[in-house]
Amino acid sequence: MAYLALNQAGECSPSFIKDIIQHSEAIEEVKAVNLGQNPHRIREPREKVLELAIGREVKTHRRQRSMTVADLATSTGLSIGMLSKIENGNTSPSLNTLQTLADALMIPITTFFRGYESSRTAEHTKSGEGVELERAGTRAGHQYNLLGHIGANSSGVIVEPYLISLTSKSDTFETFQHDGIETIYMLEGEIDYRHGDKVYSLKPGDTLFFDADAPHGPVKLTKLPAKYLSIISYPQIT
Repeated sequence: MAYLALNQAGECSPSFIKDIIQHSEAIEEVKAVNLGQNPHRIREPREKVLELAIGREVKTHRRQRSMTVADLATSTGLSIGMLSKIENGNTSPSLNTLQTLADALMIPITTFFRGYESSRTAEHTKSGEGVELERAGTRAGHQYNLLGHIGANSSGVIVEPYLISLTSKSDTFETFQHDGIETIYMLEGEIDYRHGDKVYSLKPGDTLFFDADAPHGPVKLTKLPAKYLSIISYPQIT
C-alpha cells in the first residue's frame, strides 16, 4: 500500500517515488510495442492435402492478377490441361513447374505451401512426471524437471519449460549465460536472483523476464524450499 512508504513527515520516500516512476515507464514501454498477434484470431481453413493447397494458391493468385488460365499458360509455357490439373489438385507439380508458376505470378515459391495444414504437436506432462535431468552448468541441489519438449516446428522457436526446485542443500551461483529469452515465475519460497549487475527479490507470484545472454542465477536462498518455473526460448537452428 502507498501509505507504507510515507516517512514521519507524511511524505513519500524517494525509493517509493523511484519505483512508481520505473513502473510507469515500464507500462508506457509495453504500450509502445506493437505486439501484433491476436491469440483469438481464427485462421482460414487449411488443406490437409498438399496438392489441393498448391492448386488453391495458384488459382487465387492467378485471379488476383486478372489472368485467365489461357493467359497463365502463355506466360509459363504449360498447357491449359496441365494448369487445370494443378489448380484442381489432381497432380503433383515438380519444383521446376512451381518455380515457373511463381515467376509468372510474381510471388515467392513458398507462397504455394502457405495453405497447407502440417501436423501440430502437443505434449501433456502429468503432475510429477517431468523428466528430471542434469542441465549444463547445474550446481548441487538444483533439481530440474523438463516439463515438455517439441523439436523442429513451424514457429522457428524452441521452448524449454523447466520446474526448478531448490532445497537447503542447494548451492547459490550466478554463472548461467546462454542464448535466448528466459521467463522465471516463482511458485514457492523466496530467492534473490541476479541478472547482470542487478539483484531481484522474488516471491511467489513474481515474474522475471530477461535476456539470457547476461550472467544470471540465484545468489541468495531466502526462504526454502523454493520452486519456480523457468521457460527458455531461443531461435530454432535449421
